[in-house]
Amino acid sequence: MTALADRATRTGPPLPLARGPLSARVRAALAAPAATVLDTAGVAAADPYGEDLHLALHTLHELHYRGFAGVPDEREWDPALMPLRQALEERFLGALRADVPVGRTVDETFAELLVEPADHTGSVAYHLEHAGTCEQLREYAILRSLYHLKEGDPHTWVIPRLTGRAKAGMVAVQYDEYGAGRAEDMHARLFAGLMKDLGLETRYGHYVDAAPAPALALVNMMTLFGLRRSLRGALVGHFAGVEVTSSPSSRRIAAAMRRTGAGPAAVRFYTEHVEADAVHEQVVRREVIGGLLAEEPHLAADVALGAEATVLLEDHLAAHLLGAWREGRSALRDVPGAR
Repeated sequence: MTALADRATRTGPPLPLARGPLSARVRAALAAPAATVLDTAGVAAADPYGEDLHLALHTLHELHYRGFAGVPDEREWDPALMPLRQALEERFLGALRADVPVGRTVDETFAELLVEPADHTGSVAYHLEHAGTCEQLREYAILRSLYHLKEGDPHTWVIPRLTGRAKAGMVAVQYDEYGAGRAEDMHARLFAGLMKDLGLETRYGHYVDAAPAPALALVNMMTLFGLRRSLRGALVGHFAGVEVTSSPSSRRIAAAMRRTGAGPAAVRFYTEHVEADAVHEQVVRREVIGGLLAEEPHLAADVALGAEATVLLEDHLAAHLLGAWREGRSALRDVPGAR
């Protein structure tokens, strides 16, 4: 083994613990020294929003980010892994297409997102602002860390798939996500500071075993949309949906951080997003979506799909979090050493 390959096997978090036959199959394949073709048995019957499917898919997707300790970088595009990965993605994507509202235009979809609901019973941000405990804020940060410790990365894949106004607008927003050229201001690094203020581990991938399926599904959706050129419209719709809804919820969570004395870095992360995402929302709607649909109007349905799927999966996560907290339970999976 070359020195370069040897370094590749030592980086990244450990492989996560399996949650069923699909994730066990993936874990065994990545831990094995020789590649064997992963068949697709059991995928068609798997819960498309379930623990086993989403951990299996998350594990395969993570090969495109930091990888895993002991797994060579060359496994990222290992042909032996592709049949199962594609089957998992199609099972998940099929469920999203079936479960989001159909027939709504892009304008109709975003008109609804631009109005904060008067009924806050399903809002995690509202709960955290007014009644959230320090431990609930910690749990929320743990689950959001699956994305925020790589904030921007799933969306950057769409840039080569865009042209003109859409590309320029996306690059402008991503420039801010990555700290406008200052490493210390990268949003991923700011979130690590938030976690440190909350007394949490900041190592990438540390909390995967504690994360339930609804948290994994959101990140899997981003990666799936980002890695497929055919889903570039869905990625833009997802990204726009996040930017449109981020500023009001960030304001509430910043207030929760202040109320509980979480610390300056914890407050800063969300106050940064109140200001930045209010600007980003305008750029994404006018330039990224507007530019994309001016050049490729046939992608309108996919843009709506991306935004609607984001709402669907955020609602799944909110139901999980609020359901657990209202019953006095932890929203994290009870896995020894995972917290």
